[in-house]
This record gives sequence, C-alpha cells and structure tokens, in this order.
Amino acid sequence: MSTSEQVPVESRAPMSLSPSRASDFMQCPLLYRFRVIDRLPEKPSAAATRGTLVHAVLERLFDDPAAERTASRAKSMVPGQWERLLASKPELAELFAEDPDGERLAGWLGEAEGLVERWFTLEDPTRLEPAERELFVETELDSGLRLRGVIDRVDVAPSGEVRIVDYKTGKAPRPEYRDGALFQMTFYALVVWRLKGVIPRRLQLVYLGSGEVLTYDPVEADLLRVERKLLALWDAIRLATESGDWRPRPTKLCGWCDHQAVCPEFGGTPPVYPLKIVSARPPESGESGQGRMDPAQPSS
Repeated sequence: MSTSEQVPVESRAPMSLSPSRASDFMQCPLLYRFRVIDRLPEKPSAAATRGTLVHAVLERLFDDPAAERTASRAKSMVPGQWERLLASKPELAELFAEDPDGERLAGWLGEAEGLVERWFTLEDPTRLEPAERELFVETELDSGLRLRGVIDRVDVAPSGEVRIVDYKTGKAPRPEYRDGALFQMTFYALVVWRLKGVIPRRLQLVYLGSGEVLTYDPVEADLLRVERKLLALWDAIRLATESGDWRPRPTKLCGWCDHQAVCPEFGGTPPVYPLKIVSARPPESGESGQGRMDPAQPSS
C-alpha cells in the first residue's frame, strides 16, 4: 500500500490547541492536518534536537544549589543529557548514522555547549529560583476550547508578580516579526490568567542564538485579543475537520517540510482523509463555521 493510501490507526479530530499547533495551522492548514489528524512521521531534526538538549540542561541545572550553577557545570551536563535523550528516543541516533568518526556529533555537542554558555551572559541562574520548570498547563475556555502547552520557566517574585520565560536556541526575529514571536507567550499568559486569575507581569523570550532577550508586559486587552484570535482559529480548524478541506499554503518554509511527497503543491497526493466528513459545503459569506462541531469530541 502506498503512502497516499495509508490510513493512520490513531487518527482523530483535534481536541485541543497548543501554541505550536496553532502556528502550524496559520502557516499551512495541510501541515496541521498531517501532524494532528494523520500523524505522519517526521524525521528528527538536528536543530530541533539540539534545542531539546539545551532546554534539558537549563531545566536540570536548577536542581543544583545556586552557587554551583556555573557555565562550566552547565556545559559539562551536555554529554550526559544527550545520552539521556538518546536513551528515551533511540531514533535520534539516525541524526549521526553517517558519522563513523564522531566528528559531526562532537561539533553538534559543541554548538549546544556554546548556546548553554551564552545563556550565562543573559541571565544569572545563581540569583534565580524558578517556581516552575517545564510546566504543563491546560485550561478550558467558556467556549469549550481547550488550550494546553508547556512553559519553560515560571518565576514568581516575593510580591507575587509572575514572569513567564521561554528559551529559544535560534536568533531573535527582526522587529517586524516580533508579534509572531510573542504569540506563543501571550498564549501562555492567557492560559495562566484563565487558570490562576493572574495576568503575568512579564513575558520573556531568551534567544541563545543571538544573545538577546525580548520582553513584553501584557495587559488584559492583549489577552482578550489573543483569546478572540484563538476562537476564530478554532472555528476554522473545526470547519476544515468537518469538510475535509485542508488546503496547502505555500511559503518559503515548504523547503523544510517532511511531507512534500504527499503534498499537492509538490505533485503528491495526501493520504485518504481518515475522519468522517460532516459537511462539505463551503461557509457562506460572514459565516465562521462556529457551533457545528464540539471541539472536545473526536469524530466517529
């Protein structure tokens, strides 16, 4: 059976929304379908895996007493955390399958160590005691939309003010693209607000690739705006789920997509749509598709 004819066993309708999946849909609805509904496999990425490795080091460094949180200590943790990551995901070994002398792996680990070391020029971990690390958060809005995600770090001041921190191993975006970068953070701020009734005092993005820190202090209007955006986005996702109409949106990012072989933009044929089509009609003018599917329930 060809790839385009396979129907994944675990396919199901979307049940919640995370920052990454919301970004997927905004980037390309068909990519969202491939990842969320079809659950097509993707090759491990050296860049993404390096990011996971660096995050693991920065998370576990806080297990040490404050005085021992040094750059040399953090760098020394990189090889061990890589072995731990490899043990939990053996498929990552294929990243360096064609590296018999270990030269590429050594260079890659060195890059991770460099990113970890740069963090110490941006923050002082000896003066930080995070309230939470790698915190899973989930809430359900009044509309029934379930939001979820994982926050890298939450700091709480003695006064009770909350700061949400996210580490990025890439470079900071140019000013005209910063709204997109802050989308993830305002998403998290909305979830924390709905869960705890507290608007985070500060959102902080730490870009290890360029050695920059981007901060933003949200207000209630910001969070209400992102909530409206997410509700509209969820309406569009529900409509596509019902109709089976997931259209590709070609961009420069297509060159890095693992699914070109099954994408119509590259001459491919998507897998057979695995969910029941509820309605194939397009929305009429001014219709959002709201109210035709319970987002908390998978299609039969």
